[in-house]
Amino acid sequence: MKLFNLLVSFLCMISSVSCGVADTDKFERYRSLSRSAPIELNDSSYEEITSKPRDYHVAVLLTAADARYGCILCREFQPEWELIARSWNKGSKPDGLQMLFGTLDFSDGKGTFQKLMLQTAPVLLVFPPTVGPFAKVDDAPLRFDFSGPISAEQLYTWMNRQLPEGPKPPLVRPINYMRLVSGITILMGAVTLFTVLSPYVLPIVRNRNLWAAFSLIAILLFTSGHMFNHIRKVPYVAGDGRGGISYFAGGFSNQFGMETQIVAAIYAVLSFATIALAMKVPRIADNKAQQVAVIIWGSVLLGMYSFLLSVFKTKNGGYPFFLPPF
Repeated sequence: MKLFNLLVSFLCMISSVSCGVADTDKFERYRSLSRSAPIELNDSSYEEITSKPRDYHVAVLLTAADARYGCILCREFQPEWELIARSWNKGSKPDGLQMLFGTLDFSDGKGTFQKLMLQTAPVLLVFPPTVGPFAKVDDAPLRFDFSGPISAEQLYTWMNRQLPEGPKPPLVRPINYMRLVSGITILMGAVTLFTVLSPYVLPIVRNRNLWAAFSLIAILLFTSGHMFNHIRKVPYVAGDGRGGISYFAGGFSNQFGMETQIVAAIYAVLSFATIALAMKVPRIADNKAQQVAVIIWGSVLLGMYSFLLSVFKTKNGGYPFFLPPF
């Protein structure tokens, strides 16, 4: 009887699966297959790596990266998936937290795709341990479906939320030397171009009249309601109900596209008249010519401001102010 018990213990020790103990050699064997990139799987290796019992996490990306399947998202995400696996395998991990990364392409895993009834790709499955300190009662795999392009940082954040608490290896992107060299080259070219052209460009940039013109145009655009038109998508004009065209919308909270242009033109004429009276007319040496200029620009100022007040009254009949001749 004693000999029989020893024999049973020996058989249990060599057959860990039947005794409910994880096969530690399986993790080491698969980890040795790929120290940095994800493990390339097929139907049989997928079944083995995800079989119970297991004392490690498994993250498997089911994809269809072959060009004949036309999965652009699969091909675009493949480098990001390799970056995640490489960062995890090379980083420092908490004691006892073991994880394998694998990739199962549709070309090598048609049976698995059919078994899981997958109609789209890529799909990520994360299998928790069934034994050990990090084992879960519910050992069903966690699934992440790709609704569109996603970065390695986004997926890695999601994966870390599914893993036990504690520090995780950081996601480290390799230095893109080509982009670095290109950036330095472009910067040096820009500095050289600026140095060569600065004697010609700086006088233009420092021109006060040019900045005044840009500022005035911007002020006219924004005060006339240009941004309102873009935000509200207002119509250009509208019918007046009598077969004609209405250029001004009723109420101060509504406007048409044509109305904005008319108001901007009124503001522009008022601005130029004021500038002329303040800056140009005082420089006229001939007294009579100066008087004529004052009368002309003053009349323009009076007429345009009178027209502006009439526009206000058109938009709202209760507007109390007016100015001749309108």
